[in-house]
Amino acid sequence: MAMAASSRVRRLTSPTNEPVYVRWILIITGLLFMALVIVLPVVAVFSEALRQGIDVYVQSLMQPDALSAIRLTLLVAAIAVPLNVVFGVAASWAIAKFEFKGKAFLTTLIDLPFSVSPVISGLVYVLLFGSGSVLGPWLRSYNIEILFAVPGIVLATIFVTFPFVARELIPLMQDQGSGDEEAALSLGASGWQTFWRVTLPNIKWGLLYGVLLCNARAMGEFGAVAVVSGKIRGQTTTMPLQVEMFYNEYQSTAAFALASLLALLALVTLVLKTALEWRFGDELAATGRGH
Repeated sequence: MAMAASSRVRRLTSPTNEPVYVRWILIITGLLFMALVIVLPVVAVFSEALRQGIDVYVQSLMQPDALSAIRLTLLVAAIAVPLNVVFGVAASWAIAKFEFKGKAFLTTLIDLPFSVSPVISGLVYVLLFGSGSVLGPWLRSYNIEILFAVPGIVLATIFVTFPFVARELIPLMQDQGSGDEEAALSLGASGWQTFWRVTLPNIKWGLLYGVLLCNARAMGEFGAVAVVSGKIRGQTTTMPLQVEMFYNEYQSTAAFALASLLALLALVTLVLKTALEWRFGDELAATGRGH
């Protein structure tokens, strides 16, 4: 009887045995929140962008300032994402596969951009490379431009995005352990052969997840880039900055058109992520990435 009573108490207190109306309230609340915070803003962006017709929408995107912002955004992402991939793989490999002094400190540093405001990170680069900094006069003497130029935008973007690849790979590599690598080394494989033929195939889906997230954040970064870019029209304005400039100049159609392109890139990222989970679900689960 005691066991039956205990089982009855567990059934009554289990969250999965709540009344049907409680579950429906939770589901409806979640759906309403998502609709209010995510779906409606996205719908509003596309509806405003297309309100005057597809011709005006295309013309807005074909403006020289818009095209310059698109090109710069793609260029910055093309530089920052591969560099973050190299760093993320190297840092994850070191943290997950080796023991060394300062390991916990390195892990903390990787999480730093998550806790620091992007505006603060941009100000740090101003202090490092600005005209009043220690490096400023030396850079000017060699005609090297960091701030208010592409290098500064790239550096700021790298800073705010470098945790994404590493944070996807570290837990994955830790779960996998180093057994496969040790077996390859015992069979005579070199370190590079072990990495290319064992480690990289084992982490390919986690790496792809990290690249997708990193790329999405790189293209949408605003705060850090706004500080270091100088917002020079046609030269140092990325897509998010150009959206703000268009909106402040009352070019709402152009602003929403460019914003819709950013939203479309984000949606493409989500579609690719979902397609990968659907197509390679078994492999994702096997590597610890299926959810």
